Amino acid sequence: MNNKIFRIFKIGIITTLIMTLVMFASAQCAGNKNSDTDTSEIQFYNGSWNKALALAKQENKPVFLDISASWCGYCKKMKANVFVDPEIAKFYDLTFINIAVDGEKGEGIELAKKYGVRGYPTFVFLNPDGSLSNQTSGYHNPKQFLELGKKVIANKL
Repeated sequence: MNNKIFRIFKIGIITTLIMTLVMFASAQCAGNKNSDTDTSEIQFYNGSWNKALALAKQENKPVFLDISASWCGYCKKMKANVFVDPEIAKFYDLTFINIAVDGEKGEGIELAKKYGVRGYPTFVFLNPDGSLSNQTSGYHNPKQFLELGKKVIANKL
């Protein structure tokens, strides 16, 4: 009799542990902020520049190109304070194909030359066909940066 009670008790504990783990895993998945619909920071395209342009043309979306440098203080400030703003992330992710490059490395060197970068950060906005829409540089606070994106889309710059 005691062996049967011990077995039932053991099964109960194992079942409780499994249910707790499943609930914990479900809560972790539900709290994931990096889904396609709810991002907490701007999602930058990871492919090559040419592939990003092709994607922009295919999806008929304009391009936001962030040209920065690893040593740039204002670039770091944009990444830490602006690109992580949920409202900005949602707007830029829905509106643009976002690309970030280091103007002193890899493809970034040629892009910095092509767009005449004289300081960092430089923000280049392209139409879906790859033609230049707008370009600006320097730190923008979250409100200014959101307005910049909206004005680019409205062609008011």
